[in-house]
Amino acid sequence: MSARRATHAGSWYTDSGSELSRQLDRWLGAADLSHGPARAIIAPHAGYTYCGACGAFAYRQVSPVVVKRIFILGPSHHVRLRGCALSVAKKYRTPLYDLKIDTQINAELEKTGQFSWMDMKTDEDEHSIEMHLPYIAKVMEDYKDQFTIVPILVGSLNPDQEAQYGSLLSTYFMDPTNLFVISSDFCHWGQRFSYTYYDRSCGPIHKSIEKLDKQGMDIIESLSPQAFTEYLRKYSNTICGRHPIGVMLGAVKALQDQGYDKMSFKFLKYAQSSQCQDMEDSSVSYASGSLVFEI
Repeated sequence: MSARRATHAGSWYTDSGSELSRQLDRWLGAADLSHGPARAIIAPHAGYTYCGACGAFAYRQVSPVVVKRIFILGPSHHVRLRGCALSVAKKYRTPLYDLKIDTQINAELEKTGQFSWMDMKTDEDEHSIEMHLPYIAKVMEDYKDQFTIVPILVGSLNPDQEAQYGSLLSTYFMDPTNLFVISSDFCHWGQRFSYTYYDRSCGPIHKSIEKLDKQGMDIIESLSPQAFTEYLRKYSNTICGRHPIGVMLGAVKALQDQGYDKMSFKFLKYAQSSQCQDMEDSSVSYASGSLVFEI
């Protein structure tokens, strides 16, 4: 059995199962169930000291009794990837318990000819998928043998590719037993990120960042892939999961084109790693939200 190790445990989050379980319980307990059951969520992938509490607001919307399969779409931080890639692993380890990969869905996706395979080193180096695994394990713990995961590494897609992958995955979106986790942080601000957009009319820098992020969040809530692409072109906001978000919006658009329009997305929490006051500062923003399909 090829298993992907929890390579970021012990640094980005605790490698103690009992401590991790307590932390996640505490964060989930502080979040409200207000926009569920989620068919898709957007949640951050930074170290848990920075974004663990924020991520809980997305995972609180998940209905574990319904979910049988979880697709995790994470951006590629280390390898250049023109399309999307699947995992060669059979299971993913977490400090809580191992998560089983859905090899049947992997085979279905491979048949489309649109997916490559990431090797184990790429998989273990990448944090954008791993940071969601403890939360998934936690919310699904009462059903731990009854669900599978489908990790998908998303490359630097152009808008047409986002639409194409969205359309391809839209049939899976329609199934209420599937959950899509869209892994993304929001603005990476500061000289170390080569991004220092500042609208001085907002007052302090962190308010300018918040306004910029919330503009993007409003556009995502409008579920318009075209408007999101235009927003990114205009401001170049450093939203690292913009391509996974684009794929989600592409799936929604494909379903709307088929006449299904009873979907609503809502952001439930916004946070920043620190509040930037001057041009030497830096911060990363986090946002958690949920996509609901009305019956």
